[in-house]
Amino acid sequence: MSYRSNAAEAWYPEPNSPAALHDIPLDLLPPASLTQPLWRSLVGNLRDTFAPIKLPPLQLTSRPVDVGLPLGDRLRMPWFRTVFTNIGDVLSPETLPALELESRPVDVGELITDQLSHFWWASLLRNLADRVSPETQPALNLTAKPIPDIIPKSWILLPLWSEVVDTPKVFYPDKPKDAIRPVNLQPAALPAEMLRAATAEPTAKDLLRDIRRSRIRQRIWVGLATAQVLYMVLAVLGKV
Repeated sequence: MSYRSNAAEAWYPEPNSPAALHDIPLDLLPPASLTQPLWRSLVGNLRDTFAPIKLPPLQLTSRPVDVGLPLGDRLRMPWFRTVFTNIGDVLSPETLPALELESRPVDVGELITDQLSHFWWASLLRNLADRVSPETQPALNLTAKPIPDIIPKSWILLPLWSEVVDTPKVFYPDKPKDAIRPVNLQPAALPAEMLRAATAEPTAKDLLRDIRRSRIRQRIWVGLATAQVLYMVLAVLGKV
C-alpha cells in the first residue's frame, strides 16, 4: 500500500513501473557559484548587465490570484496613508465571501483563548465541579500487552556499599607546608645594553605592527569599495 498523496503520485511513478527502476541522481553538494572567486562573479554580473540572456516569454498555466497591494508597495507608503486606510477598514470593512471549508470539523472543546478570557471565579467553580462530580470518561482501550514483570525475579538488587556501612568520618591532617626560603631582594647589576633595552618602550613594536596591519586593511577595503562603486556606475550606464 502506498502512503503518498495524489500530488506525489502525479509527480513520481509507481515503484514497480519501468520509469522508477532507474536511480534518481542526488546532488547534495553546494552550487559552484558559492566557491567562485570575486573577479569571476564580477565579470558574470557585468556580462548579464550588458548582454543578458534572451529567454522566451513565460507561459503561466495557473490561475492568477488577487493578493491586493504587494508588501513592497505597502512598506513604501507614507504613514498618513496607512492611517487613512486603517480608519477606512474600521468604518467600512471589506465584505468577503463566505469561507468554503472542505475538511471535516473536529470538536476540540473550548479554545485556550476563551478559557483565558474567563474570570477567575469561573475557573474556581469549574474546579469545584470537577472535584465534586468529575466527568465520567469511557474505559481506555489499550492495544499493547502489559508486561507482568519488568524486573525479573532472578535478578538480585544490591544496595551501594556506602549506604550499608556506617562508620565515623576520619579527617586526615593537612600536609606540612614547605619552609619559606629567604629571598635576596638586593638589586643585581645589569650591563648597559640590557638597561637600554629595559628602558625602551615595551609596546612600541606592537604599536608599529598594529599600525602597519591597519594600513594594509585600509587599502584592501578602499579597493573593494572602489570596485563596488565602479560596478554600480557600469550597471546604471548599462540600464540607461
